[in-house]
Amino acid sequence: MQSDSTHLLPNGKNRRLGFFSGIPVLFFLFFSGQGCIPYLYHLGKEQAKILLQRKAISDVLADPEIPETTKTKLKEVEKIREFGIQELALSPEGGFKSFVQLDRPAIGWHVSACHPLRFESYTWWFPIAGTVPYKGYFQLEKAKEEEQFLKDQGFDTRIRITAGYSTLGWFEDPLFSSQLYEDPGDLASIVIHEMAHATVYFPGDSIFNESYASFVEDEGSDAYILKIGGPKLLSERKKSEEETKLYKNLIFETANILKAAYSEGGTEDQLREKKKKIIGDFRKKLLQTKWTRINSKKLAEKDWNNEDFIGTLRYNSGTSYFRKRFLEVGKDFSKFHEEMRKLREKTAEERKVLLEGK
Repeated sequence: MQSDSTHLLPNGKNRRLGFFSGIPVLFFLFFSGQGCIPYLYHLGKEQAKILLQRKAISDVLADPEIPETTKTKLKEVEKIREFGIQELALSPEGGFKSFVQLDRPAIGWHVSACHPLRFESYTWWFPIAGTVPYKGYFQLEKAKEEEQFLKDQGFDTRIRITAGYSTLGWFEDPLFSSQLYEDPGDLASIVIHEMAHATVYFPGDSIFNESYASFVEDEGSDAYILKIGGPKLLSERKKSEEETKLYKNLIFETANILKAAYSEGGTEDQLREKKKKIIGDFRKKLLQTKWTRINSKKLAEKDWNNEDFIGTLRYNSGTSYFRKRFLEVGKDFSKFHEEMRKLREKTAEERKVLLEGK
């Protein structure tokens, strides 16, 4: 197994993953020596398709052949985008002014991997976005090939559907047909999350970037639901999310137990036994908890590994830190974003310490 977890391969970023495209010619010349031309070609070809397929939402709304259900959702997205700019102080460069009808069920798929006996993500590096712990593809088969390559080296891996898309303001990112969620709260979540990436982003610091965007997503979508439906609708949404929150907390708890076990050290055999027992206990807790919306049996049968746990932490770290800073500025989103931008002067490790509350 490779001990160096950073590899010079271009990549993209999730949750909500963003595929990077438009690499300058000088970087292309550099990467051509790294054996990355097929990957660059894949990204470039698919990104070009997206650019060509984009249609302004205003044009889609005026098209008599577009179903009214689709138009209703697009109108909602326009409202959410305007709310994000006016009420949440999000960058207008965050996209969502155009629409793309996909010929596949998802925008794409991304691969992530982690060392099997410690919480150390396998990472890739590429211009602008820096070091990231996932590699995105527009075709599932290509993602599976990448995953197999990592599995063959002994890494814990996972392929996830790319729910969101961001080029960090380099292009006007469209809304995709796979994002036309029925629930206005879910629509608000995806739009606000991706707009947050275009508002504050530190190259190479995925933990901060994703956790910050997730915090803004949660606070922002709640504010939007409160505006359109009042306290009753917000209360109903919060209630429906309680079980998901409980499930997520169980993952956090297990992740921290695993992290502590790996930190204690030991032989590979000892660490594997500890890992097996901790994940086994996690499965038992899943089965013992009374769920109404979650299929505990199916989840307990899943082949859980380090990437599942570290992946959850990647998007949900530092909630207490973000909330504290948000309250300090009087829940003023503009001031909050500005305070976050000031952290640019710190290193990724220093920001990580802040998120961990140390």
